[in-house]
Amino acid sequence: MEINELAGIVLDTSIKIHKAIGPGCFEKVYAEPLYYELSKKNIWVEKQVLMPIKYEHLLIEDAYRIDLLAEKKLVIEIKSLERLAPIHFKQVMTYLKLSGLKNGLLLNFNVEWMKEGFHRVFNNQGK
Repeated sequence: MEINELAGIVLDTSIKIHKAIGPGCFEKVYAEPLYYELSKKNIWVEKQVLMPIKYEHLLIEDAYRIDLLAEKKLVIEIKSLERLAPIHFKQVMTYLKLSGLKNGLLLNFNVEWMKEGFHRVFNNQGK
């Protein structure tokens, strides 16, 4: 599946979930239905994917946790915040760099309209 098509499906699905649940809930309240809905659409998706980092000779196997990984090529980070800060975009970029992937989505469900909470993040060195 092409990345723009996949991102479009995630956006449409996020809008559906946001309409049903509304803003202001914990992140897990959105992550679980998104995982469920994407799986129903036969999209390969993993949740809570552990990302290791290496510092000198030390390996920290569970240093980061990606909320959702779709089709092994799209990192999805879910937030439910009044306002996203630059650090949230940097968090997704860190996940992309560590995983070697190019495409990420930062979804903030604590908005009036879900399209306002949909942000794409790119790693130009990713695959």
